Amino acid sequence: MKPIQVGLLGIGTVGSGTFQVLKRNQEEIQRRAGRGIEVTMVADLDVARAKSIVGANVQVVDDARKIIANPDIDIVVELIGGYGIAKQLVLEAIEAGKHVVTANKALLAVHGTEIFAAAHKKGVMVAFEAAVAGGIPIIKALREGLTANRIEWLAGIINGTTNFILSEMREKGLTFDDVLKQAQALGYAEADPTFDIEGVDAAHKATLMSAIAFGVPVQFDKAYVEGITKLESQDIKYAEQLGYRIKLLGISKRTAAGIELRVHPCLVPIKRLIANVEGAMNAVMVHADAVGTTLYYGKGAGSEPTASAVIADLVDITRLHTADPLNRVPHLAFQPDAMSNLPILPMAQVVTSYYLRLRVADQAGVLAKVTGILANADISIDAVLQREAGEGESHTDLIILTHDCLEAKMNQAIAEMQQLSTVLAPITRIRKEELN
Repeated sequence: MKPIQVGLLGIGTVGSGTFQVLKRNQEEIQRRAGRGIEVTMVADLDVARAKSIVGANVQVVDDARKIIANPDIDIVVELIGGYGIAKQLVLEAIEAGKHVVTANKALLAVHGTEIFAAAHKKGVMVAFEAAVAGGIPIIKALREGLTANRIEWLAGIINGTTNFILSEMREKGLTFDDVLKQAQALGYAEADPTFDIEGVDAAHKATLMSAIAFGVPVQFDKAYVEGITKLESQDIKYAEQLGYRIKLLGISKRTAAGIELRVHPCLVPIKRLIANVEGAMNAVMVHADAVGTTLYYGKGAGSEPTASAVIADLVDITRLHTADPLNRVPHLAFQPDAMSNLPILPMAQVVTSYYLRLRVADQAGVLAKVTGILANADISIDAVLQREAGEGESHTDLIILTHDCLEAKMNQAIAEMQQLSTVLAPITRIRKEELN
């Protein structure tokens, strides 16, 4: 049978990894797919560099639209990234009747509804395993492996840069700024790390996982996003003393009122496996009714781990290439006409528990005033840790862990505590997730 012909749009880190792994494992891949899968065209602005990677047998062009216009190309792999030209090219490839594989989480999180609708109309597939958690097959697990389950919640370390930073801050007691410079020097963080450290990258991925888990449209604009830039090393130390690690988590939960979709730093009990995921590794926990809790762990980025996910999508499309479109796995796991209109909850309506750090005057009655405000807001306390003031110091740190409460109530309580004359600095608030 004639091999499936693939065109790569971009041959950077992931593109070159995809080409090399396809070439190295071609026999194994063909045995699985039932026919060969060959990269026959590559589009890249640096033609000379691209030719040095793929050799003389692959056509290299500097215009991606030449790949889309080629009738022999069956699958277009978009590895350009971003929202701009990548969106145009993906929609043009779909309109031309090409299947699309992409690692572009930002594009799908923002424009996925439009892209999936266009693909459904044309009867082609858009596969995106590589868009979330690199080489971890979390999309396939959510969309197929757990299809018998009612998924209740998921929580993931889905950005390696921030996990590396938090791990280094904890292990070495360094400041955020110092570790960020180290991460940039090692290539874990970009020169402009904003998308990573402000939680945007994780929110793109959490948006896609949430849509698949709960059968709702992708709604990145409704996600709550908070990064790690305001975390201080002392909070990491206090969390450790209390039996917790701080991780940046992407969380989505089903509740009676709607869907929670949020990314922010969390205290996680040290005894949870996910709390012990260190360095640039990724992990996702999924809790469902039939199977219970499952954990998916591995490399969330890198040339060949991400290429592994791209090629898995190529194999899936190859297997289903001739299938009736109505018998394929839906893009977001649920049939397009069966998607839910459950709302994404604003953060004020989320229920969770909290870590609070207050810099307070070292004098009698302070703790009573603080706990009184929490009690009046109907917020119960789980634990209190008060650092002894050092010699000559007139202030100390008061650490409070709360039980679950509504975020709106906590916002009001923090505002009231901040007005106390004995509270000497802005209150630090970090959410806490037990992940039972």
